[in-house]
Amino acid sequence: MDQRELGTTGIFISPIMFGGNVFGWTINQAQSFELLDAFVEAGFNSIDTANCYSIWVDGNGGGESESIIGAWMKARGNRADIILATKVGYDIGKRGCGLSKAHIIQEVEASLQRLQTDYIDLYQAHRDDRNTPLDEVLETFDKLIEVGKLRAIGASNYDVGRLSEALDIAEKNNLPQYRTLQPHYNLYQRSKFEGEMQLLCCSKNIGVIPYFPLASGFLTGKYRSESDFYKSLRGAGMKKYFNERGLKILHALDTVANAYGTTPAAVALSWVIHQPGVVAPIASATKVTQLKDFSVATRLDLGDYALALLEDASKV
Repeated sequence: MDQRELGTTGIFISPIMFGGNVFGWTINQAQSFELLDAFVEAGFNSIDTANCYSIWVDGNGGGESESIIGAWMKARGNRADIILATKVGYDIGKRGCGLSKAHIIQEVEASLQRLQTDYIDLYQAHRDDRNTPLDEVLETFDKLIEVGKLRAIGASNYDVGRLSEALDIAEKNNLPQYRTLQPHYNLYQRSKFEGEMQLLCCSKNIGVIPYFPLASGFLTGKYRSESDFYKSLRGAGMKKYFNERGLKILHALDTVANAYGTTPAAVALSWVIHQPGVVAPIASATKVTQLKDFSVATRLDLGDYALALLEDASKV
């Protein structure tokens, strides 16, 4: 399978990362192991998670996803073969939040323990923390890179101004730069990334690893009316997509999928994979059968007519 470099990190991954937010939420440990086994068997090698996953579930305290991934890697003995990305910064209740030096150090140690590893390939600021100076954040990451606990750092949910400022501070002070960006990006949600942010990432060779490339399942075509919302725990969040533009996108995906003999999900993923600056979208699955769309998407070569249909349907 094609391997792509994460920015200028020297770290190479296959064109789709597995989104670990489902581990300990919509699927249990045994199901998670099954999916991860199948994901790796299909030729993929990277997993994205966060220290807060899945704190939103009753009874969880955050870190459940990391614990499952750590247990899986230990059971399989495959840590060296996996590119592991996790994040810090979101509110995790009594454990705190933000990107202060003290909080990052506390949480990186907790993540390493749950993941049962002594290093993290890509450590990401989950969201911007305007209460902590950017140089403090980068200096903390620098120390963790120096001692071998991190290989590279990235940003998630930053706006273009703050990302640009962080890059400038890093360059002026000889500090590590954010080498990746994790934005919300898909055929429906385009405005948060396209434009200035995409131009910045391309010009600075920042590897883009978008989350929600399937719009939490909407772009798979699984939800065709409000009566379908019951099909998953994410169904309640589909209502915002059910408008003229959303339905037009679904129709275009259906048309292209039929023409290529595949699924709307594979088409939607392929579209993201081939956008300028994108290294690999982060996609989740809860069934092994869904991984077929991942593999198809990496091989799908959408022609000009298909791309034009998708562009017309999804334009804002």
